[in-house]
Amino acid sequence: MSMSTPGPERVPSTVKVDKTTGQGKPPAKSTAKSGGNRPGGNRPGGKSGGGKGRKPVAPVKVAGGRNWGPIAVAGVVVLIAVGIIGYGVFASVKSSQPWEDQLAEIEGVVNYRAQKNAQIDDRTHKEGPQTYVTNPPVGGAHNQAWQNCMGDIYTQPIANEHAVHSLEHGAVWITYKQGLGADQVEALQKRVEGKDFMFMSPVANLDKNVSVQVWGYQLKLDTATDDRIDNFIKAARVKASMEPGAPCSGGNTTSDPVTAPAPAASGAAG
Repeated sequence: MSMSTPGPERVPSTVKVDKTTGQGKPPAKSTAKSGGNRPGGNRPGGKSGGGKGRKPVAPVKVAGGRNWGPIAVAGVVVLIAVGIIGYGVFASVKSSQPWEDQLAEIEGVVNYRAQKNAQIDDRTHKEGPQTYVTNPPVGGAHNQAWQNCMGDIYTQPIANEHAVHSLEHGAVWITYKQGLGADQVEALQKRVEGKDFMFMSPVANLDKNVSVQVWGYQLKLDTATDDRIDNFIKAARVKASMEPGAPCSGGNTTSDPVTAPAPAASGAAG
């Protein structure tokens, strides 16, 4: 039997473990001494070994700044909502106050009820002309017929005796100085027309351009565009009535002054 000649003995290759890889574990990839055919070895500036010749990939930068536009809009919306809610709470609390307290907070309002003046507090019905403490009057004895106060606009002075009776029913009487500018009169008229328990008229010898009154309260102003007029109306209209439930319709609609009552006829001699 012939025997074959043994071939060259194969020596197993060994991999040297780099001591610097930590904890005696071999690196994930073997390290070659030359770039060989690896792409990194052919690139300009590439270095052989361990893939160090690869050009580092530039990291993608993410913008760190926020888009403040939507945030600012959301903030404004929140502030507006808070403002609306806050005003609603304030208005609710304010409207729940007694109307007398609401009037007291309006600058310039005079409370004649607090003065306890017997002539102003007098609510009796009397015939003929009456004398009043204030101009325009805010209370006192008056005619049995009230002035119609269903949003009526009187372009001439009306009888105080009828107007005071309307105040007793809870109406707001807006008055203005005779000769006041048309634009000012129009501003007052817009507050009155079509609104029940409201009426207006000019007044002779008024010491201010505008005077607004209910029974026992008065506010005098220099201009018809003053917001206090609206506040006064809102607080006192109807609520200031001395006869709750009394009407404003069916009253006197003329501007004629009240005349003295006719003398009683003397009885025949017996």
